[in-house]
Amino acid sequence: MAGEVADNTDRTDSTDKVRVRVGHRELTLTNLGKVLYPQAGFTKAEVIDYYSRVAPYMLPHIEGRPLTVKRYPEGVDGLFFFEKNRPPHTPSWVRTARLPAPGSTKGRGTIDYAIVDDLPTLVYFAGLAALELHTPMWRVDDEGQALPPDIMVFDLDPGPPATIEECRRVALRLREALREDGLDGCPKTSGNKGMQVYVPWAGREEDASAYAKALAQRLEKERPGEIVSQMAKRLRPGKVLIDWSQNNPAKTTIAPYSLRANATPTVSTPLTWEEVENTPPEDLVFTAGDVLERVERFGDLMAPPERGGAGEGP
Repeated sequence: MAGEVADNTDRTDSTDKVRVRVGHRELTLTNLGKVLYPQAGFTKAEVIDYYSRVAPYMLPHIEGRPLTVKRYPEGVDGLFFFEKNRPPHTPSWVRTARLPAPGSTKGRGTIDYAIVDDLPTLVYFAGLAALELHTPMWRVDDEGQALPPDIMVFDLDPGPPATIEECRRVALRLREALREDGLDGCPKTSGNKGMQVYVPWAGREEDASAYAKALAQRLEKERPGEIVSQMAKRLRPGKVLIDWSQNNPAKTTIAPYSLRANATPTVSTPLTWEEVENTPPEDLVFTAGDVLERVERFGDLMAPPERGGAGEGP
């Protein structure tokens, strides 16, 4: 498959390093046997294998988008850190976009973001134990300049004791509301407890954040016992937050097909609306292995028609 890392590897002198050719690039991968998901026994090698195999379906969603990662060098039970600036040792062939960093807590004027446009770059970050990949709703052009948003997102976050079951009901109402405005949404799991609905937005003049906020507030008024549109924690118990603020250009959302740092290697997984309607909530959890089986059978459920869509899916 196009996304697989070449298996003609040459071992370096150190037994914990492997030199591989990925496409037309050479990478040195380390600590491949390190277990990053202890409960599942899922190793760094398996993380790299997952990302290399899902790459044909994932890359169209993240290419051109500035990357923020959550790295777990000691595994999901250890310390982690967010990283926006590309690491100092990043290979020179990794595409970079230098963008303003308004409000940076570290006093930075700009950030040098990595742009994951190809398989070698994706494998490089997987080799850094960058388990979670987060991207904004906009891309950069060939010169590295920010473009207008091409996606609008609604992040549905359940406040306990609400669960993904409540998220599912809210997602279906959101779908209806979007259709009333002539829009279509693509659902996916967050890989944690919630869901997201992505809405194609390219070429629209209306501000995505303003539209998303107005719609969230309208649904909150319609279903005040079920939906909340404000972040305040005191308002959220038992309700689903429709987080419209993810459309702020400074914010990011977990990318389609990204792993999550849970006890098991769960994935932010595209769904069909039929699944949202009919699948028991306990079955709306997918691991890396599940997702590889799904894309092999159904393709990319979030692909637009011009990319060959995935038909009806499961």
